[in-house]
Amino acid sequence: MAKLYFNFSAMNAGKSTILLQSSYNYFERGMHTLLLKPALDDRDEKFEQISSRIGLEAKADLFTAEDDLEAHILASHASKPINCVLLDEAQFLTHDQVWQLSRVSDDHRIPIMCYGLRTDFQGNLFPGSAALLAIADDIREIRTLCWCGKKATMNMRVDGDGKAVTTGEQIEVGGNERYITLCRKHWREQHINPPAAAK
Repeated sequence: MAKLYFNFSAMNAGKSTILLQSSYNYFERGMHTLLLKPALDDRDEKFEQISSRIGLEAKADLFTAEDDLEAHILASHASKPINCVLLDEAQFLTHDQVWQLSRVSDDHRIPIMCYGLRTDFQGNLFPGSAALLAIADDIREIRTLCWCGKKATMNMRVDGDGKAVTTGEQIEVGGNERYITLCRKHWREQHINPPAAAK
């Protein structure tokens, strides 16, 4: 039975690496995958690709908030049968798009594997993540670490001087230069760097 999966974590946990490895596993067995990513994630000059921090990359179809993902997937499936859909940066999905993905899984028996953040820099759920947490068949956490060694669950936005930013728009695309991951305690305290003695 096909399922709708949501694999979530704080930033820099290796979500894109795991997605690309999963896609390669299908490819190795002679199966076909469809990779999707939101068009607004344009951090990389190769923005039409899903790229991982360790250098893996693969071409992806871009989508916007206005796109019907069910229609897009079924059109692709009609052209070349799809064994699995893998979607990066799932936090940027709309509520309706999550339901579109669920219909692909339920009615057309194509597994949908979504990878994304659970919460923003203020600790609030993204709309796409909230919908996935509500209706996904399988929810999995991908773990990463705070500087203190505890599990990092929070994303801290920082300015050009490395200081915490606590206000602003929910969506501001960026990487290591704009965000760091922290455990909840150090996120609350805005304790971004380890003490000098701990380095």
